[in-house]
Amino acid sequence: MGSRKVRASLWRLLLLLILPMAALAHDPIFGIGPHTIYKGGVETAIEVHYEKAGSEKELESALELLYGVTGDLAVGAEIPYVTKEEDGAESDGAGDLKLFTKYRFWREDSLGLQEAAAVHLKVKSDSAKGGKSPALGSGTTDWIGGLSYGYEGIKWYRWGALRYRHNGENSAGLRKGGRWMVDLVGGYRPTSPVYREPDTVWLLELNGELSERNEQNGAALANTGGDEWFLSPGIFWTQRNMAVKAGVQIPISHDLNGAQEESDLRAKLVVEWHL
Repeated sequence: MGSRKVRASLWRLLLLLILPMAALAHDPIFGIGPHTIYKGGVETAIEVHYEKAGSEKELESALELLYGVTGDLAVGAEIPYVTKEEDGAESDGAGDLKLFTKYRFWREDSLGLQEAAAVHLKVKSDSAKGGKSPALGSGTTDWIGGLSYGYEGIKWYRWGALRYRHNGENSAGLRKGGRWMVDLVGGYRPTSPVYREPDTVWLLELNGELSERNEQNGAALANTGGDEWFLSPGIFWTQRNMAVKAGVQIPISHDLNGAQEESDLRAKLVVEWHL
């Protein structure tokens, strides 16, 4: 028994020493966190995202690539394939290419704990060309910027993020309203992780989207804009250099302007590999 206790104590000590590195693999499912990757590291991911709002449905599959320029600066690309359905009409094809970067400007490690903060920037290109209906792209170049904070311990996790999306104007003079995105996330690991063994963290997110009205040639449109809030349970499962994230967004509050379709359900599945 004594030798078992010694071995258990040594494993706990090893866990506390390696946790700051292991914690780098964690980020929320629907929100965003300060996770980066080591210098020269490559992360690949396959994402599937489903949304339904009334008669509108969208299924997006995407290949995401992330590269560590330094331990604190990462750049990446997201290459989507989209299937849309509106009022019985369906179209599918390549979506708008997205490029993004993340800079972790603060990190503090202590025994069994890592805290970090990062600034984010994403550009959605106008690359989904074609006259399909419903349209697979927005016809604009859009920008998303924001900040995130992460607290990652052995048992408990928490994240917070605030982002703003600025949309461009399309060829018809339509500009979709800007959108604030708020994410508050908590995570819990029910059992202490064992080195090289599978690890599970349960997540619960509160996601808010606060949208401004669309504009047509500078004039605000009535049935656009408003707020939606979602409660989003999910799971983060990791083993070695592979991770699986899955969750659903359940709408809990709607305050939309005029006649608009309210969100019914959203779901997301992500499979990641660190190379």
